[in-house]
Amino acid sequence: MLTVILAAVGLFAATNIDDIVVLTVIFVASSRRGIPGWKIVVGQYLGFIALVTLSVVAALGLTVVPDEWVGLIGVVPLAIGIYLLIKGLRSRDDDDDDSGTQAGGLLAVAGITIANGADNISLYTPVFRSMDPADTALTIVVFMVLVAVWCVVARTVGTNRRVTELLERVEHWLVPLVFIGLGLYIIIESGVLLRLVQVLS
Repeated sequence: MLTVILAAVGLFAATNIDDIVVLTVIFVASSRRGIPGWKIVVGQYLGFIALVTLSVVAALGLTVVPDEWVGLIGVVPLAIGIYLLIKGLRSRDDDDDDSGTQAGGLLAVAGITIANGADNISLYTPVFRSMDPADTALTIVVFMVLVAVWCVVARTVGTNRRVTELLERVEHWLVPLVFIGLGLYIIIESGVLLRLVQVLS
């Protein structure tokens, strides 16, 4: 049991280091807009549960989305980032601007979590396939506990007064650019653009 737990901790940490950065950015934006933290936490859980569910389904031999097209999910954070950037530019002189509000939306967080964790599926699937049901269940429980830990760490950093004051001047740019960068990274790294060109040509 201890071996399974330690392996689960290592797998989660290795596949979600980048996610804690994104979560922190979301908390930074939301702390200044009065967005309830529970929306971010619930959104994170919804997104991660979706990733785990897809991984389990794939481990059972069922293919929901062909691996070569998973990268298209990068369109989600890319679209959100572009939307926030345009909205921020339009209202940059407005002190009551709420461009960070959308970043704290429950569904937005869930979508970003799924998009950012698309590569997790390729790692979780073979692990779940090699485990018996009991070990798979224990691994998923460890994952769920660690999601809470990730949220606590991100919220602690993202709502720290010094951090928010430091990022206050660049927040309107930081949040959209992080999402845009994340979306582009997923799309480019997955090679889905090349596949689209090949299909269309």
